[in-house]
Amino acid sequence: MFTGIIETLGTVKQLSTIKDNLDITIESTIASQLKIDQSVAHNGVCLTVVEINDNQYKVTAIKETLDKTNIGDLQINDFVNIERAMKLGDRLDGHIVQGHVDQTAVCIEAKDTNGSWLYTFEYDTKLNNITIEKGSITVNGVSLTVVNSQKNSFSVAIIPYTYEHTNFKQFKIGTKINLEFDVIGKYVKRLNELSL
Repeated sequence: MFTGIIETLGTVKQLSTIKDNLDITIESTIASQLKIDQSVAHNGVCLTVVEINDNQYKVTAIKETLDKTNIGDLQINDFVNIERAMKLGDRLDGHIVQGHVDQTAVCIEAKDTNGSWLYTFEYDTKLNNITIEKGSITVNGVSLTVVNSQKNSFSVAIIPYTYEHTNFKQFKIGTKINLEFDVIGKYVKRLNELSL
């Protein structure tokens, strides 16, 4: 379980394909604090630490993950948003995030709004996911508030701190991102469907 509050950025240092899997070596300031078999969110995708070497660690993404997220698009020196799993009893500063990406979306607008940034993302509605105005959404692992919720798109406003401390600063029109829709909103939607 995660909160969507990004702890640090990591840098992709090595990518190795083994059969249908992708091993990803990441350099990070928290590498020495990690443990083998620990769950860590990478752009919102929960992956298991399988190796640690000084300031670098390795995770493996399987075909299912590569098919449903932007992890397979990573390149050497890309920045990755990193969050370790929350501790029981910690404050929940973001919202409840499972680290299970629902689908990807594409950035269709990236606008500097004189001190903050407004990003708009478009997603495929075939999976029946929805956003809720002023509800929560996770974009590449970042807990955010939905602005301008539409049937197949939504926007988020980014403050300077988030811009500087996440990979949002690399987003441009056409960037593919990971989405995890609000788990509470998903269950409420499902309950409403069942009661009809």
